[in-house]
Amino acid sequence: MKSAQICLTIAILALASSLASASDPGPLQDFCVAINDTKNGVFVNGKFCKDPKLANANDFFFEGLNKPANTSNSVGSKVTAVNVQQILGLNTLGISLARIDFAPKGLNPPHTHPRDTEILVVEEGTLYVGFVTSNTDNRLFTKVLNKGDVFVFPIGLIHFQLNVGDGNAVAFAGLSSQNPGVITIANAVFGSNPPISAEVLTKAFQVDKNVVNYLQKQFWSDNN
Repeated sequence: MKSAQICLTIAILALASSLASASDPGPLQDFCVAINDTKNGVFVNGKFCKDPKLANANDFFFEGLNKPANTSNSVGSKVTAVNVQQILGLNTLGISLARIDFAPKGLNPPHTHPRDTEILVVEEGTLYVGFVTSNTDNRLFTKVLNKGDVFVFPIGLIHFQLNVGDGNAVAFAGLSSQNPGVITIANAVFGSNPPISAEVLTKAFQVDKNVVNYLQKQFWSDNN
């Protein structure tokens, strides 16, 4: 059983890493402002590299992805990321992984990854998943996934996963970036710092200002 799970994870990683680009490398953070004075140059598009002679096995290792995460938050889910922040050896390799735990009826809310395509496999439970295409079609693609089922979320598109089973659910996701980034739509729109102008949001969502004020006062849980 465990060997089959390991093979499945390896397959996910292989698929996620198969994307290649013949142009400039994609951004690995939200922005990287150029600077002429190298004395003040702190960041690169990714991370600085260790001398290869000093690398060791721990640079490519992470443990604990077998442990369920705490889903006691307002959305009932928790994402455990394994990206370049957790495994430094992922730097420049264009791949990462995540475990998503769901309480009964738990939701991984509508969100987007600006820098990756995601391939998800259900390890336990039943998930209702979907993504929405870009303007002007805004077409919704959905599927109910059971254990062993796989679904792909194209790069940059808004997507979600909802536990529609009776018990807990677990899924693993392969991501085609060492640092995919995540923008949870509700958090970004109604929980930004500082807040987006109510005038902007009332017109954008065609709702009363009181509705916008109410939403901006909510605590938007971060499940990442």
